Amino acid sequence: MKVLGIDPGTAACGYGIVHGSDGRLRAVVSGHWRTSARERPHARLMVIFAGVRALIAEHEPDAVALEESFVGADARIALSVGQARGAVLVAAASVGVECAEYAPARVKQAVCGYGRAEKGQMQRMVKLILDLDSEPGSTHAADALAVAICHAMAPPLLEAAG
Repeated sequence: MKVLGIDPGTAACGYGIVHGSDGRLRAVVSGHWRTSARERPHARLMVIFAGVRALIAEHEPDAVALEESFVGADARIALSVGQARGAVLVAAASVGVECAEYAPARVKQAVCGYGRAEKGQMQRMVKLILDLDSEPGSTHAADALAVAICHAMAPPLLEAAG
């Protein structure tokens, strides 16, 4: 199974692809897109949309997994994250790739074993799980890889529980 994970945001949108085979996960690619607050909203969303479409075309993932929106104290941030999520969902749907969404606490639980894990702990666990030489280059890439790991591990965990 190959999964494209997305950590949605308009200022920085993380992405990471993991490939699972023979009970092991490996990283294919990861990084993030940055957009300037000076750009118009539609241009920022187009960067995300086009980026997701390009990754899907190049890597042909079986699924796209992304974090559900976290509604914090700042409604503006929640709105921009929601718009970024919409761009990702439409990009995947436009080429027929299924999407799955996970709460941040569920991703942390799957990757770290603790639903309130800190960013640094997430980066270290992503490095260990994927046997990377170093931690991902940004927290956005690490979070995206973590979402992809969560989705890739979901079927084996469901089988074990059943």
